[in-house]
Amino acid sequence: MTPGTPERRRLVGACAGVVGPVSFVSGWVVAAATRPGYSPVREAISQLARVGAPHRALMTAAFVSFGFTLPVFAPVLADSLDAGKALKASVSIAGLATLGVAAVPLSSSGEGTADLLHGMLALLGYCGMALSPLCGAVALYRRGDTTAAAASVVTGVVSAASLAASTFAPDVGLFQRLGLGVVDAWLAVMAISLLRGGVS
Repeated sequence: MTPGTPERRRLVGACAGVVGPVSFVSGWVVAAATRPGYSPVREAISQLARVGAPHRALMTAAFVSFGFTLPVFAPVLADSLDAGKALKASVSIAGLATLGVAAVPLSSSGEGTADLLHGMLALLGYCGMALSPLCGAVALYRRGDTTAAAASVVTGVVSAASLAASTFAPDVGLFQRLGLGVVDAWLAVMAISLLRGGVS
C-alpha cells in the first residue's frame, strides 16, 4: 500500500471516522466528570468549553479533533456507499461547524455577539449531524441493505428530535448528548465497517 493510493485514502479516512467520534464523546464525558457541580443532564456540552471554564482546553481539543477528522472521513464514506454529494456535504459540515464552535467559544458573561455566533455554528453542526445518517440511509437502501438503511433512518430521526428538544427542554444536556451521541455511534460503526472491508 503506497501513499496516495485509494486503499491508503480509505484506511486513513476510516481511521478518522473512528477517532473523531470517540474523541468527541470522550472529551465531554471526561470534562463533565471532572468538573464539580456540572450537570450533563441540564447543561450543554459547550458550557465545558466556555471561556474561563475548568478543563476548557480538554473540551476544545475534543471539538478540534472531531472537526478535523470528519471532513477526512466524509469523502471516503460517501464514495464507499456511492452516496454522492449529499452525504459528503452533511458529514463535512458537521465537522467544519464544530471547528467553528471551538474557535468561537461561549463567553464568560453568557451574552454578546460571540455567543450568538457560537449558537449559529452549533445549530449548523447539529443539522449536519442529523442529516448524515438520513443521507446514508438513502444510499444504503439503493444498495439493497434495508436493515442498515432502516437503522440509519431511526438514528437520524432520533438525532433530529433530540436536538430539537434541546432548544427548549430543561434537560438540554441530556437531549443534546442523545442527539449527537447516536450519530457519533453511527459514524463510528460505518467507519469500523470500512476498516473491516465492508460497505463497498
